[in-house]
Amino acid sequence: MEKKIVDHLFRHHYGKMVAILTRFFGLSYIETIEDAVQDTFIKATLQWRKQLPDNPEAWLTKVAKNRTIDLLRSIKAEKNRIERINSGPSSIALNELFLDYEIEDSQLRMIFVACHPSLKPQEQIAFALKTISGFSTKEIAAALLIKEDTIAKRLQRARKTIVKNNIQFDFPPPHAIQERLHRVMEVVYLTFNEGFHSTNNAELIREDLCGEAIRLCKLLIKKEEFRSGSLYALFALLCFHASRLKSKTNESNEIVGIREQDRSQWHFPLIDIANSAMNKSMEYEDLSIYHYEAAIAFEHVKAKTFEETNWKSILKWYTKLYELQPTSFTSLNIAIVNLQLNELNTVKKVLENLKIKDLGQRQYLYFGSYAEYYLKRGEKALAQSFYEKAISKTSNSLEREYLRKKLAQLKS
Repeated sequence: MEKKIVDHLFRHHYGKMVAILTRFFGLSYIETIEDAVQDTFIKATLQWRKQLPDNPEAWLTKVAKNRTIDLLRSIKAEKNRIERINSGPSSIALNELFLDYEIEDSQLRMIFVACHPSLKPQEQIAFALKTISGFSTKEIAAALLIKEDTIAKRLQRARKTIVKNNIQFDFPPPHAIQERLHRVMEVVYLTFNEGFHSTNNAELIREDLCGEAIRLCKLLIKKEEFRSGSLYALFALLCFHASRLKSKTNESNEIVGIREQDRSQWHFPLIDIANSAMNKSMEYEDLSIYHYEAAIAFEHVKAKTFEETNWKSILKWYTKLYELQPTSFTSLNIAIVNLQLNELNTVKKVLENLKIKDLGQRQYLYFGSYAEYYLKRGEKALAQSFYEKAISKTSNSLEREYLRKKLAQLKS
């Protein structure tokens, strides 16, 4: 039970604590601060086995602060600054940074630091997922479909660049905000995706990550100067998807396909919020991939039954999405939609031209689509072989079991 509490607090407070301590101690100590916060949660895991503190969040804050001071002392940080931290105005200032509005401000600053143009785009995303959402190196690697050691190197380079270029813990100038927001939104999007369709071996859905992404998006929307059509469309997309979370698995923690999902479990107040955000997004001139993805998500949630899904409309939105940002994932989705429309010649053509390697850890979806294609053609032996390939490429145990059931049904 204690471990679950620590894990929950880690996901929800790691980024907050790193942001607040960074605002106080400075970005030059970012690695030390990350180590201190990490040590704090390890200490919590050990000490809370005996007894939980009355206020776990306050305990974490105090211990993280003291641990940071200890680490800075050990690397011979400025003596005068350390002395000022323990008492007097600086001590009061640090405590004030843990007020709700200051926490939000610190996290927004950290988001924009992570997406600073001095950092390479690949480093920006990795650093943001680490410092803001508390992703482990392994989780970042899974989310970005990249090797762990590559992520570790990117994080190290990002920290060095921040120190070398003396990047300040602040918002970008007004003329640079929208450009920087493009990368910020990508980070929020990736965070949600890892929660909505996790690459974790034992979990399909991680509601904490979905919640974190929505929270960050709401933080951005609160600031008028950050608002855009793309930001509102992203928020709408996340809410549309989040409304279906409860129906994606059953009580036995088994995957439930969208055809079989109990639509009465969908959270309709969240769908209403998404619709409002989508309408708001149309008040701005900019148009993005998030508009099209939100339009696709809306087509799914507005259908009362699977059979009522407007696949032609979904195909139209995917085609526009591909025109705006041609990716292998969009091509695969176009093939999947054409499967629903029984346009088998189109399905075959799209799958043949698709670059499988671009799908990374999602390659099993490609083989699963081929299995469905051959099943519709009545070629069961080929369908079976492609289901087997899909199973071999699946890292998530729930998805593997879902595909095995499909294969078993085909064999029977």
